[in-house]
Amino acid sequence: MNILITGVGGPSPKSVSRSLKFHSKLKDIRLFGTDSNKYAYGLYDKSLYEKTFLVPRVDHPDYWKVFYDIIRENNIEYAIILPELEVIEWSKISETQGLPCKVLLPDHAFTNAVYSKAKMTDLLRDSDLVPRSYVLKKDLSNLDEITNNLGYPFWIRSSSGSMGLGSLKIDSKETLKNWLLINPNVEEFFASDFLPGRNLACKMLYWNGNLVRAACGERVYYIMSKVAPSGITGNTSFGRLLNDELVFNRAKRAMDSLFEKVGAKKHGFYTVDLKEDKDGLPYVTEVNIRHVAFSICFTIGGMNFAEDTIRLLMDDPSYDKSFRLHQFAENDLIFLRDVDSEPLVLKESQLF
Repeated sequence: MNILITGVGGPSPKSVSRSLKFHSKLKDIRLFGTDSNKYAYGLYDKSLYEKTFLVPRVDHPDYWKVFYDIIRENNIEYAIILPELEVIEWSKISETQGLPCKVLLPDHAFTNAVYSKAKMTDLLRDSDLVPRSYVLKKDLSNLDEITNNLGYPFWIRSSSGSMGLGSLKIDSKETLKNWLLINPNVEEFFASDFLPGRNLACKMLYWNGNLVRAACGERVYYIMSKVAPSGITGNTSFGRLLNDELVFNRAKRAMDSLFEKVGAKKHGFYTVDLKEDKDGLPYVTEVNIRHVAFSICFTIGGMNFAEDTIRLLMDDPSYDKSFRLHQFAENDLIFLRDVDSEPLVLKESQLF
């Protein structure tokens, strides 16, 4: 079984690859990897990949020729696409000319609707599911409007991208002006209510119109958090695996509404990020159209979304497509992650 994983220089592809290679019940798996960065660690990781390929960036005119050649010459049957810009491109091509292997992808219209946090939030603005949010003009001409509505402190970040790009708690106009100066490459900032509660995630796997699997977790601390003024780097160092129906129900309501408003089919794999207010009510802050870096922690805890994705693509007759909200065996499971190591999953009561 030949499976292609894209973007293998990042932590999310490593997480997915390890879930398939070392934790899956699937037989005879051979993984192939691609990345556009010649310094990507995954390109040289022979423990995971049979072969790896340095490929053009997704916006390069030769991108698709190279991928079609790789897929044909290596008899690739399935692919898991990880970088979000590649998910968007593969989704577009799947609807216009078809793909040379089987891939689980969202509708292209849906990828465009949720890639921008500003667009996603605007689609849910008439609900109680998202925090009050505003696009901040670079000349700050609408700052008074934002502060009159949100007050200080408020949260700011880039309206697109990952790894907590441009994120910071803003407590004054001076802080904001300085932050804009040192982040000139962020094209659009997004200001929202500051939510002080838990940082949550709900992973959701859809197949041909139906939700098949879901599971919830919490991000508590981040790898190399000291290098980011917000403390958020996008890579969780300590988190929890949760059995939390409120988190799931809020995420599901948001996804149902987004699919309906966009007119898209319920299909694909998503990680819905949520943040709690001071009263413990979670609000949706982001919808990732892919697996994220701590997916393998769910795998070790008993919910292998990567394996389930391949089993759906291969039309495994033994796979039960009826919905299951995964309940972890223990109520106090936590995970610990480091840059170069396999994550650890253990009971929180075991911590010193």
